[in-house]
Amino acid sequence: MNARTDLSSLALPEVYFATLPSGTRVPYVASGYGEPLLFIHGSLCDYRYWGSQASALSKQFFCMSVSLSHYWPDDQDRMPGEFGWRTHVEELADFIAMMQVGPVHLVGHSRGGCVAFHLAREYPHLVKTLTLADPGGPLQVAGMAEAQLPAATVALRARAAALIEEGDVDAGLELFVDSVSMPGAWGKSPAGFRRMAIDNAATLPKQFRDPLPAYTQADTAGLRCKLLLVEGERSPRMYRDNAAQLLAWHAGAEKRTIAGASHGMNVSHPAAFNRVIEGFVRAAAV
Repeated sequence: MNARTDLSSLALPEVYFATLPSGTRVPYVASGYGEPLLFIHGSLCDYRYWGSQASALSKQFFCMSVSLSHYWPDDQDRMPGEFGWRTHVEELADFIAMMQVGPVHLVGHSRGGCVAFHLAREYPHLVKTLTLADPGGPLQVAGMAEAQLPAATVALRARAAALIEEGDVDAGLELFVDSVSMPGAWGKSPAGFRRMAIDNAATLPKQFRDPLPAYTQADTAGLRCKLLLVEGERSPRMYRDNAAQLLAWHAGAEKRTIAGASHGMNVSHPAAFNRVIEGFVRAAAV
């Protein structure tokens, strides 16, 4: 598959729904056999984001991907509970425990990378390995000012949220997607990704009202599982900086770069991304 791969062209397995003890309903897809891989999506996405991984990696592993609460296909206007990274950590922990698939090889992208990081930190018995692809969230470096997003980034995201809430969804998504990938990325996105982002557009303003926690050296060094950082060669600097710092903070961590890729590396360069995941998981499973 190449950079023009359309998510809608991938045949996804049947969708299931797991009802957690909290009452939250978690949509998920699952396929394959073997070591369990659990994929966590980021902003504007859902379980469909990992179609290229499920179709290839399920030949060697048991692949599962979920839609976090408030994301498609659930009715976002009728979802119980608050939207938040903390909520998503807890519901994933409950999901892994209820499905009896832990410890899992956990793969998180962007915002989902931050959720995956804190799941692995707080529930180490549920996570065998942790892969963070362009992990989102700020850094808290000792001796430096409190971590926060640049003012220009905050302003851009506020504008994107306002456009979406005013009904100009396409303009808001274009502003945000181009900022986390590269100029023109939204216009060049395949139809399947655009449909998925539109389906999840209402979550973006909620996300901006729920800032991600900062990564710290103590939290990173305290991870008990093997850690792999994956970056796109052309990803925005903030993601590559996160990967570099987390690599420095975690003894034994590994890092891989997907040549020619930007933020949506697993969709635009699925073969290269899948090879990295397969090699890391196979080595860790020995």
